[in-house]
Amino acid sequence: MAQRRVALVTGSSRGLGAVIARRLARDGLAVAVNGRPGDEQVAAVSQAIRDDAGTADAFWADVTDERQVAELAEAIAGRLGPVDVLVVNATGPQPEAPVTEVRWADHLAQLDFFVKSPVLLARALLPGMQARRYGRIVQIDSEVAHRPPPGRSAYAAAKNAQVGLTLSWARELAPSGITVNTVAPGFIPVERHAGGDRSSYLATVPAGRMGTPADIAHAVSFFASEGAGFVTGQRIVVDGGRSLGM
Repeated sequence: MAQRRVALVTGSSRGLGAVIARRLARDGLAVAVNGRPGDEQVAAVSQAIRDDAGTADAFWADVTDERQVAELAEAIAGRLGPVDVLVVNATGPQPEAPVTEVRWADHLAQLDFFVKSPVLLARALLPGMQARRYGRIVQIDSEVAHRPPPGRSAYAAAKNAQVGLTLSWARELAPSGITVNTVAPGFIPVERHAGGDRSSYLATVPAGRMGTPADIAHAVSFFASEGAGFVTGQRIVVDGGRSLGM
C-alpha cells in the first residue's frame, strides 16, 4: 500500500499495549493510542511516540461500549485515516476465585473485553477493510486460555472464546485479504511483581530469562506486517518455551 498504514491498539495507554503501540510506530505505522475516557496516559503515550519521530494520536473510548466504538472509528478515520491494523489488547480486572464462587456476572465481565469488544470493533472497522480488500487483526489472548490455573475459570473461558473468534474470523475474512491471528503471552512480569519467585519461574523456562513486553510486541509486529499476508488463523504462544516442560 502506498500510504502509511494506520493501526489501532486498544488499551494502549500503559503496559503491554503501550509497548505494542510504540513498536508499530517504529515499524512505520500511524498509531491510534486508546484508553478509557479520563485516562491521562493516552496523551502521554501518543506524545512519546511523536517525540520518537513516529506518528500517533490520542483517542479516548471505552471499547466495550457500542456508541463509543463507532465514534472511535470515525475519529481515527478523520485524523489518521481508516484503520488497516487492529490490535485487540484492552482488558480489565481479572479477579481470581474458586469455581464455586464465580458468578455469571463475573463471566460476563470477562466476555465484555474478550468477546464483546472485538465484535464491536469488527462491526465498526471491517466494512472499510473489506472495501479496501486489506486488513490485519491481531488479538492478544493468553497462555491461560489453554493452561488455566485454579481460580481463573472466568478469564480462561473468555480467552478461549476470543481464540474461537480468531479462528472463525480468519476463515471467513481470508477471501477479503484480511488476516486474523492471535498472540498468547506467557507470564510477563511487571515492576510491581518484582518480589515474585523469579528463580522457580526461570527453572521452567528453556529460554533461561524472563519474558518482556517487547517480546510480545515483536510477535504482534510480525502479524501486522505486510509480509504476513499469507498467515492467518494462527496462534503464537510467546512463553520462552515454558509450555514445553508442563
